Amino acid sequence: MLSTLIRAGSLQTMGRQFARSVETPVQMQHVRAISKSSEVNSDYMTMRENQTQKVSRDYNSKLQVRLKKVSRTLSTLNNSIPEAATQTIVTKSDAREFMAVFPDLVRDLTEYCKKYDNTLAPKWFVRALQYNVPQGKKNRGLAAVLAYRMLSKSEDLTPENIRRAHYLGWVIEMFQSVFLICDDAMDGSQTRRGQPCWYKLEDVKLSGINDALMIDAAIFYVLKKQFGDEPYYSKLVETFNEIKFITTIGQSLDLRSARMDVTKYTMDLYKSIVCHKTAYYTFYLPVALAMHMTGFTDPEVFRQTKTILLEIGLFYQTQDDFLDCFGDPAVTGKIGTDIEEGKCTWLSVVAMQRASDEQKELMKQCYGSSDPEKVARVKKLYEELGLPTTYAIYEEESYNMIKTHIQQISRGLPHELFFKIMEKIYRRDC
Repeated sequence: MLSTLIRAGSLQTMGRQFARSVETPVQMQHVRAISKSSEVNSDYMTMRENQTQKVSRDYNSKLQVRLKKVSRTLSTLNNSIPEAATQTIVTKSDAREFMAVFPDLVRDLTEYCKKYDNTLAPKWFVRALQYNVPQGKKNRGLAAVLAYRMLSKSEDLTPENIRRAHYLGWVIEMFQSVFLICDDAMDGSQTRRGQPCWYKLEDVKLSGINDALMIDAAIFYVLKKQFGDEPYYSKLVETFNEIKFITTIGQSLDLRSARMDVTKYTMDLYKSIVCHKTAYYTFYLPVALAMHMTGFTDPEVFRQTKTILLEIGLFYQTQDDFLDCFGDPAVTGKIGTDIEEGKCTWLSVVAMQRASDEQKELMKQCYGSSDPEKVARVKKLYEELGLPTTYAIYEEESYNMIKTHIQQISRGLPHELFFKIMEKIYRRDC
């Protein structure tokens, strides 16, 4: 559905249609401050320094790209980052309350590990947990807590239930850390969340895969300990197992497609990778778990929720692809490697849709190479094809379309929950 937005001939027309369709009193509460001037903005995007590759650094430090005839700022690289992009989706007080539970989680898991070994394993496991689980923005875990608060009856919002919602959020963060540890090792990534990837540590290396397996196994101990007596316990376990399998399918698609001829990349392939690898566990999992916890059983409610959250997931991953290429590693916390790895990304797909035969041949020669000169040439080609401009328009129009779909949700789901999730990722810089 969202892939149609990147067709250059329809972008402006769709933008006008979306603008008319979303101007309702409720919706206007969520409209962002977007320039509607018909005048041409003198928008520039200065390429960020690549901190590890000299040729790319020389190229990036000199290159400035003028974005031609864009009627709004390029939001993702705007120097003025909006509040939604710099904070979590909950209040600072709620975030602190969430963080306060992590030491208890670590203590529980330490005792569980000591049940089987009381020599080396517990200390190492604690180190793996502390290095990999709590270092990010924790938006997946916080989304579960937010959803629980918004979906629960007021009489059910007891301190004990809130605490268990926090545990559920931390289990989601553990779940993510499992995939990040493995993904970084498979991709050969260097940094994650502003620090070296776990497997890059001299005393870890590929033994980190076992640490990921330990964290994964510990997830089900926490679920049993916290929710084993609840009628929805089996639904929690079933959901985790299903989405774990879905995510591994996405990872397989991602790895297999990286070996393909870049000219064969399609939007259908891209959407399948994104849906399976990212959207399910990042957006649907936290809300679905909270729905189980608060007594939702209607399959149609879950279907509608999944539809919206998978659309948000595609929107999010497109941003991620753009930031991997054009973002500042000092802000994103990682050095992008999608070009070097030959990944099927939004940028590579749109480039292939627009490229001439000569440009496609250049991509075949350069894409998937770690040669800094070839990486720089791909980035330059993206500029020549006008992808930053297309992305800027895509971002706004996708956002408006998803808002319209949120408005159409029925069966009692609070629209505000989805808007809060969208507001956090719209125009993000990391």
